[in-house]
Amino acid sequence: MNNTLTNFFHSVDSRYVYIVFFYFSAFMMLYITIFGMYWSWVEYDKTGALNIGETIVKNDLIFDGSGKLVTYLAIFSVITWFCVTKIGYSRVQNTPKIVRSVLSVLSIILIVVAAYEFTYNFTVWGSLITVNTINNSLNFDEINISYPNPETPWNLVFATKMTLAALIISCHAFYMIHRSDKKESVYVKKQS
Repeated sequence: MNNTLTNFFHSVDSRYVYIVFFYFSAFMMLYITIFGMYWSWVEYDKTGALNIGETIVKNDLIFDGSGKLVTYLAIFSVITWFCVTKIGYSRVQNTPKIVRSVLSVLSIILIVVAAYEFTYNFTVWGSLITVNTINNSLNFDEINISYPNPETPWNLVFATKMTLAALIISCHAFYMIHRSDKKESVYVKKQS
């Protein structure tokens, strides 16, 4: 039995594993996004107010205590990106060097923007948690910021987790592009 199981795992192509994880993660991202958009629309229809991301911050995945939807959205975003790069890595290697150079510059821009936004959101979130703690209010999930548009505030838990996911994805994109450049280059060691 153990030998049969070992043979099975050796015969399965890892590409199929990435494809299964990709479809599952993409489905979960779609489910969470549709859930959040639907209930945000229902709330907007009732109250006339819209808080970006608050619906998926307040709700858990399956049952209370199973984890916030926003956490799973961030995780599944990173997993989906990772699987896409594993499935399509050969296409990145076969793209012209000029295209990889442009993508490299774009990924650096995304890294800078995502790092700034993550740091900004995390700092503001931490500051507002401190203020709320001093005022004896310990509801971390309902902290919003009226930036960039005062009429549509963003939930800081949502903003912080999603910008962290964007930072991880953009760093991984930069790494993958440069890894494909290094495999193309030929290094010759000097003989002493």
